[in-house]
Amino acid sequence: MADRQDSVARASEAAVALRRELHRHPELSWREVETTKKIAARMAELGVSVVKKGFKGTQCGLVAEIKGAKPGPTLMIRADIDALPVAEDPSHDVASECAGVMHACGHDAHAAILAGVVQVVQEHRDELCGAVRFLFQPAEEAGPGSGAPAVIADGALEGVDAIIGEHVQSQMPAGKIGWKKGPMMASADIWDIVIHGKGGHGASPHRAVNPMLCAAALVPALTAIAPQEVSALEPVVVGIGAIKAGEARNVIPDTCTMCGTVRCSDMETREAMPERFRRIVDGIAAAWNCTAELKYEKVYPVTVNNPDVTDWILDVAKAEGLEDRLVEREFAMGSEDFSYYGEKIPAAYFNLGMGTDAPHHSAEFRVDDAVVPLGVKLLSALALDYGKSRGKK
Repeated sequence: MADRQDSVARASEAAVALRRELHRHPELSWREVETTKKIAARMAELGVSVVKKGFKGTQCGLVAEIKGAKPGPTLMIRADIDALPVAEDPSHDVASECAGVMHACGHDAHAAILAGVVQVVQEHRDELCGAVRFLFQPAEEAGPGSGAPAVIADGALEGVDAIIGEHVQSQMPAGKIGWKKGPMMASADIWDIVIHGKGGHGASPHRAVNPMLCAAALVPALTAIAPQEVSALEPVVVGIGAIKAGEARNVIPDTCTMCGTVRCSDMETREAMPERFRRIVDGIAAAWNCTAELKYEKVYPVTVNNPDVTDWILDVAKAEGLEDRLVEREFAMGSEDFSYYGEKIPAAYFNLGMGTDAPHHSAEFRVDDAVVPLGVKLLSALALDYGKSRGKK
């Protein structure tokens, strides 16, 4: 049987090669067909069973599984695999070959790290109690209609006792492991407003009803929800991303549209937001002699890390000699569809620091391949430990 450290080194080398291949050929959400084929081929090379291929009636994403010789619980480890509609800086050493599409959030690293973990666990499967499922999830970036709800709807969580996941982080110091118990990332919901007024000539505003004035009044009213209706100790962000109306300088338009997002740190606050929006939108529209249509859509829940699962991750990290790399992170207003899993089963999510500084979702974003061995080491240790230390009594 191979030494675990040697297994991690070999698996990491193969994972870096896979990461670069995936980076050169990125695919957008719900289009990750070739990405899935490459991952499936790697599973076949390792002799690992693919128990589910494709979600939501597509050929995107898969679940592989390794069963141990001894009974025990089932752990799932998730990696997202989709890219973004971003044109990459072509000067990067490893750059996208697909115009306008880029792995600008590190999902190529996530998929490659998980493939490396599969290799290590397969080489040490005689140590495994229970089973480990490896979820290569499509469409994390899709917003409404993202991959996690489809994974759940297709029954992939059935029989799973807990799920864990990681995300590389460019603006966290290299080699650090970011963790947090309880709420870790905000919910993310979206809203659209269509304001109906009455168009007219710019010289005769008294004969028209200007919907832009109504929109202008809505901006401070909606953004005041956070400081005036929610505790200052509870982070909430009401964002307004676009306001559009009219095409000519001397014509008052009939309609004006607005759209934006709402991010909350607490689920009760999130549940109350649609009604707050409705009250304010209807009231201000009436005050300006307009009517308004509001569409408010819930997208991602708050990401909440199960404290017990998080404690176990920290214990394993320390046992692996990684205690000095552990950093408790602050709550973040970003969001993740990993949050859906935590509504169903115990879940925990952590970050792997790269220190490359360039922001995620930008053309300058890049992965430092040094993060791959760290991810493979920690996740494979967790995979092999879960059934031993967390076995059902």
